[in-house]
Amino acid sequence: MSSSSTDRPDLLAWQRAVAALAALLLRMLGATWRVRIEGRNPLVEPERRDAAQIGAIWHCNILIAAWIFRDAGHCIGVSASHDGDWISAVLLALGYAPPVRGSSSRGGAAALRGLVGAVRAGATTAVLADGPRGPARRAKPGVVALAGHSGRPITPVAFSCRPAFRFRSWDGTRLPLPFARVHVVFGDPISVPEGLRGADRETIRGQVESELETMTLHLDNELGLRP
Repeated sequence: MSSSSTDRPDLLAWQRAVAALAALLLRMLGATWRVRIEGRNPLVEPERRDAAQIGAIWHCNILIAAWIFRDAGHCIGVSASHDGDWISAVLLALGYAPPVRGSSSRGGAAALRGLVGAVRAGATTAVLADGPRGPARRAKPGVVALAGHSGRPITPVAFSCRPAFRFRSWDGTRLPLPFARVHVVFGDPISVPEGLRGADRETIRGQVESELETMTLHLDNELGLRP
């Protein structure tokens, strides 16, 4: 795997300690959540759990997903920015594999190669379908490219929660409050034929976006949240 797959040693010792503390606080907070999961979870189905999976999630749910999928050694793509350094350190403290670093603007090709290599080697990954810079809840083609090159389907995973704190960021990242209701739904896998190009790739990108939006709105409606 390329060097982009390892955690960069940019953080000082005190910064790594802060990241570890943040991970611990998220573990403690998540332990209070009332979680309900819908759909076929490929990570626990006996016939599929040994195979690598590719999940697609919206960026606003990064904190929820980080807790839900903790301690399983999954390999996640993280931005090559300084903020990504912090995120990488927190993910490592939550039991994830060293993240693959890069984004559409910095090291994108190397990051894609790293993720493809990780998936082919058997690692499950999740892709922020609209990240790292948005626009929010508009899928980018990266997840489709990853699925096409690795030979694994995309499983859309949607989340909703109530009550929650919403950050004033471009995506409105959500952090469920203590004892919040957290609903998760796994969609049907979306296959991506190898070598897909042009309009066909765009069709699948649109399908991923549509599935994520439909499932998200379904969960928001369950919890009585306004669109």
